[in-house]
Amino acid sequence: MRVKICGITNLKDALHAVECGADALGFVFYNKSPRYITPAAAKRIIDQLPPFVERVGLFVNEGVETIDTVCRYSDISRAQIHFDVDEESLAAIGLQTLPVVRAKGPEDLTKFQDRYRLVDAYSEVYGGAGERLNLEWFNGIDCSKIILAGGLTPENLEQVKQLGFYGVDVSSGVESIKGKKDPKKVQQFIANAKSL
Repeated sequence: MRVKICGITNLKDALHAVECGADALGFVFYNKSPRYITPAAAKRIIDQLPPFVERVGLFVNEGVETIDTVCRYSDISRAQIHFDVDEESLAAIGLQTLPVVRAKGPEDLTKFQDRYRLVDAYSEVYGGAGERLNLEWFNGIDCSKIILAGGLTPENLEQVKQLGFYGVDVSSGVESIKGKKDPKKVQQFIANAKSL
């Protein structure tokens, strides 16, 4: 199972996550988030990453031009779109996208079903709220293109393994404080995900 460690704000956390086997790192370009990072700070971290690590930029209510500019400047490899968009808007963005489905009920899980998507619990705030989804909603759903987020911790990963998710995304579940990762939790989370 692939793992994205989101809410990276410093080089130490980034390199440790990669060393532990993270497939992707997430950078939050939403200035109301406690995990917000400027494009310049993200670029400084990304410039020092080893090759073959996916670099995901998280955007909330931004236009195509802003998303493209920030991604090009920071060397982001995929844009995570954390607000309501349609296929046409996603296609207009100049790099690969990862739409986020903020699920309020099981009927939301089929949104963007033909593409890879991140499914998170609906919350009034955007990202890193630590809310958990009802896993029963996924019974009978093809989860092979779903990256599950929301309320995941090293301890509860075992509960998701039989559903066949493409990957998992964690932020608050591996933090010591908002914006800073706990090295042991990161290591344990990735080890547990990779053993599923």
